Parts: sequence; structure tokens; C-alpha cells
Amino acid sequence: MTPPKNHILLVEDDQKLGASIVYELQEADYRVTWLKSGSDARLLEPDDFDLIVLDLMLPGRHGFDLLKDYRAKADTPVILLTARTDTQDKVRGLQLGADDYLTKPFWPEELLARIEARLRRPLIRRDADLIAGPLKIDLTARQVFVEDQPIELTRAEFDILAELARRPGMAVTRRQLVERVLPGESDNAERTLDVHVSRIRKKLADAAPMLETVWGIGYRLNANQTPNEES
Repeated sequence: MTPPKNHILLVEDDQKLGASIVYELQEADYRVTWLKSGSDARLLEPDDFDLIVLDLMLPGRHGFDLLKDYRAKADTPVILLTARTDTQDKVRGLQLGADDYLTKPFWPEELLARIEARLRRPLIRRDADLIAGPLKIDLTARQVFVEDQPIELTRAEFDILAELARRPGMAVTRRQLVERVLPGESDNAERTLDVHVSRIRKKLADAAPMLETVWGIGYRLNANQTPNEES
């Protein structure tokens, strides 16, 4: 018998839903710890798990409070569950560092697919450096270097560049970037994003061609794009 693939923490007080999620995950060979209250969940260390599935409405402690506690300690991926159908919880959760969001009701198979997709992505620890060609991003100090020369970015510019650097070579949609980096913006958020990207390119100077526009989709950070090439 093969060992379980990963250890998942499930924090969900709904007995029926929790049992169906546990069954689905165990059938997929995951090891699962299931807690039903926020007060119990806050006693655990997030680094002990590979991924956390977190309901928001919990007895003992709200899911947002738990998310803030977990993010202060670790970068373990977190998928939020909520019964609310508006975007308020989604925006708040992303601002606090959640990786994904699922609205009830949902099929456990859908949650499993989200978990599988998230675990396939490499986990970038907060104390790691992101390096793409001549570009280095120090996540701890929130500093960016091009050929070892520091460049000054605003908070939003840094977050946009870091988000793209986490997915080197992949096209990231404007909507994804807005939700991750500019969740509090108005209906013109995508235009605001384009303005930020334009300013980032100016500050990158010779390395600007690395930040490519994927027409009709969004942006991509291409480490193979050499300086002075046309973007």
C-alpha cells in the first residue's frame, strides 16, 4: 500500500459536509485531520500540514481570524469555504492571504480538484527569493534587484511583479492579478493594473522586455526574454 500523498487540515463544523470531504480525500490517499471548531483549530501549527481547507463560519473563532493567525506563522496553502454568494468574503479572504475560494454548495470532487491543482504548484516560502533571469525579488525585504541593482517599486507594483514571478513563463489574466493584488479597486481595476504594469516596465529599464503582454489575456514574466528585445 502506498503512503498518503499529503496531510490536509479540514476545519468545518458541518457534520454531513465534513464527512463527505474527508471520505473524498481519503479515497484519494490523502491523510486528513478534521476539526469542527475554530478554537480547536487555532491550537494547531499550520506548518504541520500541506494544505488547509477552512470554513469561515465556525464556532469558537471566525475563519478570517484563523487565516490571519496561520498567515502570521506560515505560507501553507489555504482554501476557504463559505456559504455567502457575494464577493465580499472572497475579496477579504484574498487580502488576508487565502489561495483559493469555494462557495457552498459544491461537490467534494470539485474541492478535490482545487486541492490537487494547488498542490501541483510549488510553494514559495516567504523567506525565499524569486529569481527570473537578471531579476531578483526579495520577498522578505520587499526589494527588487535588476543585475544586482536595486529599483524602487510601490507596494502595488511590487505585489504585481512578485505575483508574476511566482508563475514564470505562465500567462496570468488581468482578472487574476486584480483579485490577488488589487481586490479593493473599483470597476476600473484592470485599467489601473495596466497603468501599474507600464510603470513597472519603465523602472525595469533594459529588463522591461521580460514583462510581456499576452494580448486579450493578461501578462507574463518571461525569464528567457533577453534585454533590449522587443516585447
